[in-house]
Amino acid sequence: MSSTANQSSQVPVGFNKRSRVPGVTITQFVDPLPAGKSTPDFARKTMNVTAQEGKKAVFKAMVSGEPAPTVTWGRNKGEVEDPQIYKIKYDERAREHILEIHKVKPIHADTYKCFVTNEYGKAVSTATLTVLTGGMKKNNHAANGQAQDFRSMLKKTVVTRKKQLPPKKEGEIDPKLWELLLSAPKKDYEKICLDFGVTDFRWMLKRLNQMKKEREEEQAKVVENLDNVKQIEVKPNGRAEFGFDMKLLDPNSAIHLYKDGTMVPYGYDENSKPCLKKEGTKYVFTMKDLQPEDAGFYQVDVEDANVLTTDFQVPNVEFTTKIKDVKAVESEDAIFECVLSTPLNRITWSKGNSSLEHGDKYEITVSEDKLTHMLRVKDCGMDDTGAYYAIAGINSSSASLTVEADPNRRKGKTGDQDGLSKAALQKEKDDLDTKGDGKDGSGDGTDGDKSDGDGKNKNLLGDGDGDGKKKKRSRTGPLVPDTVVDRGVQFVSGLSDTAANVGERAELSCKLSSDTSEGRWYKNGKLLTNGDGVTIIKDGACHRLIIDCCNKDDAAVYRFEAEGRKSEATLNVEDPPHIDPDALGKFTKPVIIKAGENAEWKLPFSGGAPMTIQWYKDDEELQPGLNVKIDISDTESQLRLMKCQRKDCGEVKIKIKNEYGTREAISKLIVLDKPTPPQGPVDIMESAVTSVEFKWKPPKDSGGCPITNYIIERQQVGRNKWSNLGEIPGSNPSYKDSDVDPGRRYCYRIRAKNAEGISDYLQTEDIAAGVLRYPGVPAAPKVVSAFKDCINLSWCPPCDTGGTKIVGYNLEKNKKGTNYWSLINQNGPITVKPKFTDHKMKTFVVVKSGNTVRLNINFEASPLPEISWVKDGIPVPKHVTITNHDKGSQLLIPTSERSDSGIYTITVRNMVGQESFSIEIRVTDDPRPPGPVELNQNIPGTVTLCWASSPDEKRDDRLHYMVSKRDSFKRTWRTVADNLFNNKFTVVNILPGREYYFRVFAKNDMGLSPPSESPVFGTKKEKGQFKVNMPEMKSLDFEAPPSFIVPLKRRTAPQGYECYMSCAVRGNPAPRVTWYRNNISLNTNTNYHITNVCGVCSLLILRVGPRDNGEYKVVIDSKLGTAESSMSLNVRE
Repeated sequence: MSSTANQSSQVPVGFNKRSRVPGVTITQFVDPLPAGKSTPDFARKTMNVTAQEGKKAVFKAMVSGEPAPTVTWGRNKGEVEDPQIYKIKYDERAREHILEIHKVKPIHADTYKCFVTNEYGKAVSTATLTVLTGGMKKNNHAANGQAQDFRSMLKKTVVTRKKQLPPKKEGEIDPKLWELLLSAPKKDYEKICLDFGVTDFRWMLKRLNQMKKEREEEQAKVVENLDNVKQIEVKPNGRAEFGFDMKLLDPNSAIHLYKDGTMVPYGYDENSKPCLKKEGTKYVFTMKDLQPEDAGFYQVDVEDANVLTTDFQVPNVEFTTKIKDVKAVESEDAIFECVLSTPLNRITWSKGNSSLEHGDKYEITVSEDKLTHMLRVKDCGMDDTGAYYAIAGINSSSASLTVEADPNRRKGKTGDQDGLSKAALQKEKDDLDTKGDGKDGSGDGTDGDKSDGDGKNKNLLGDGDGDGKKKKRSRTGPLVPDTVVDRGVQFVSGLSDTAANVGERAELSCKLSSDTSEGRWYKNGKLLTNGDGVTIIKDGACHRLIIDCCNKDDAAVYRFEAEGRKSEATLNVEDPPHIDPDALGKFTKPVIIKAGENAEWKLPFSGGAPMTIQWYKDDEELQPGLNVKIDISDTESQLRLMKCQRKDCGEVKIKIKNEYGTREAISKLIVLDKPTPPQGPVDIMESAVTSVEFKWKPPKDSGGCPITNYIIERQQVGRNKWSNLGEIPGSNPSYKDSDVDPGRRYCYRIRAKNAEGISDYLQTEDIAAGVLRYPGVPAAPKVVSAFKDCINLSWCPPCDTGGTKIVGYNLEKNKKGTNYWSLINQNGPITVKPKFTDHKMKTFVVVKSGNTVRLNINFEASPLPEISWVKDGIPVPKHVTITNHDKGSQLLIPTSERSDSGIYTITVRNMVGQESFSIEIRVTDDPRPPGPVELNQNIPGTVTLCWASSPDEKRDDRLHYMVSKRDSFKRTWRTVADNLFNNKFTVVNILPGREYYFRVFAKNDMGLSPPSESPVFGTKKEKGQFKVNMPEMKSLDFEAPPSFIVPLKRRTAPQGYECYMSCAVRGNPAPRVTWYRNNISLNTNTNYHITNVCGVCSLLILRVGPRDNGEYKVVIDSKLGTAESSMSLNVRE
């Protein structure tokens, strides 16, 4: 594939790929990569650094990538921009990028990151800086000779107790379990719950998350950051440790340790028990010389905030059988096993000072009686050698694992010579004192040594005529007889093993000592040319073989030969998981469904087998179950979540993994549902005589879409009827009810509404309206001033206003010696601004033509007001009768007509002010039916109805139409359209073979008109001619090579008992079956009973003895091929 084609097919992506350096994360931006380009990587990553306070700390890194990447530095907590502290430079000679931190302090202890970026990707390497603080302050303080009054430093010992946890109640969860789960990582939930006898903890997660949120808010008051919390664990050295990483807001905050609710003193030196060790932000509590009385419920608090809770249990248990030393051959499994005196759910396994977890490398199993515990170390390597510990309670047992090299494994290639190995030749070369041309050019960089085919290695020694670039000392004469006078062309650098991904560019190169020498390239012994999908380039002494787009067939052994010299290398073509960018883009779109529906994700992929497919939801792996369906094939995987609810919302991730790399894709699940009920309590904002106002909180869960409205209902206390007060906008959760009677008590129901439905209701407590009563007595009047013709008085208003506003006072006087009181208000009668007193007045009235219209409007005003009525802004007609009195006015139309429709406005005016009120009166009549109905079918499956307008449409702007439908199958009328203000409608879902009838009604405020019926509409279902297409008969080849349906499985049998092993095979023709033990055929051995029934091959050993130990193998063969399966039989004494 040309580079132009590569660039045109580049798709921006973002996925992780594996680095050749452990601990480095690479994100690739472009897939596929152009020819000659690569993502950035680390040739040598940054390493952890420990520095003394006040000294200098240095991080170094070597990077690679094409084009040359850009290197930047960062840290988790802060920046690295201060030039007084941080210095960033590049050493060209060593090709190292360097970050120096001068005069380090404890605040500099952090995780530092090195970012390497180019246009095709980004690589990140992390390293930790640990700052060691000295204990010099106390010594210096004492050395200053300052007099210290130790008597004044003595304090009274006070036993401080922590607030005790509530005791466990029958049928409830132990409070200690909640405390432990708050401090434990998710992966330990199951183990902790098992210790408390809880087998199903999923129902506890909702409450646990709420408790965690509250605990984090409490911790945030004193702690800036808290992570890496570790529960108590007994180490091989006999000490118990627990700790965490923590950064305090105030470094002087007190740290308290409690055991079973009682504060425990601790020290900072090794002799203290307990002892607190602090390095930077890392805090570790240790306890030595463990005793049974050390068991307890430990808690660590910073001030009053709990940061860690752990339960230290010391069971009364001993090792009945301790673990024993194990020897294993490289790549085999090693097993440690111990037996306890008391059943335990689990024990601690560790190597050195590091605990071991169940996973890909280590398999930890427990017997059904909880007495036998086993650790399996899988695929042993040389680095697995060491001491292993089994820790139960405060007792431990140790044993060593010795890993021996596999004698059958090939150490290297020998070319045409079988006499010396690569290691032996290299050792002999290192002992030479001279080299012919400054470098040993006879090797190829991979095979190490080659020969000319006669059994003698001609390239082992130099002739002493080189330039001597790397001379150690001169030697007079060769170590072996020199049988070659002319050395000929030599390899300056040979081929090297190379690995490349499918679709990427691969290159093999070597360099000769001669620029004019020609050579040939071979693939698995076959000569290659430029026309074989490869490009061969000769650039002087350099020879290159380029494969622009690798595929699986390109994986082979490549050899370059020139004038009898050879160099070989292996090209490994890796096939990591690959996802099509279009499918990835479709997968990453959020899946939005309604509650109760099923959610589905499907993702095709490609890559080398075998592949491991894992689905995750919110970082928890999904397993197939009742509501989780996972389908996996060689090219795609599908996930179905059944009957999803709101709690299922979250992130959905698929992880595709094989031996060459890992790919991830992330999507989101959004489940829509009706909202939860509004939240209480309801706050009463106003409770007056004429109105009640209250507010509430929005629902805790809006159902995934915004709240559009709140529906309010009201019930008067003592009655059963609930009245609908209507809907209010969802933006303001409050309501004011202005239609209440003084002194009445009301109860309200509030429902939230969104696009998915209506929630359950929130019911308020009884809310009482204000009581209308007479005001209290004003204070006694006081004489302010007196004259011959006037007296000025003043008084204070009453304390009790009667629930309403004081509008005026009546002042009377009485002449001394008489009983007559007369009104003496200066302005005469009390003045009252006009106000309408009926709060239930309607603003819209519909009257049938010919009926009487009577409107009564009540008001209060003083002095008597002037009353006027208008219709649509002009005086009312003469046939309209107006009757006024001191507290109201009446409008009367004896016989109404359509022309009386309009807006009637009453205005009440006096010297204080005026007030107006408008009422719309609509005089109408039963509508007349619309005209004839016509039917048209323009699109199959639909029919369009057209009808003439009703004669009343011009006189009634609120007239509209309604359409009903009936078919010959159901024979019931059903409304298909309403509120139609036009004369046309299209009905869908018309099925062939049925007859349909339609009715059109005119509708207004008075009701429905008689219907206008349509003619019968029907279509015939045409049946097509039935044809049978007979498939073409093809001959089938039932032959199949032999293979195993069920392979042999490893077995362990007790001595003296029978052992039965079997496997299932298939193949056509039926294959021949041969059993072997330790590569010796058993088919003729009468001590073994061998059968083969319908492809099930069985071998029975009637009485197992020590001689039956070994490897058992089944070989099946036919003319189409051969297959084998093997297993190991261990005889237990």
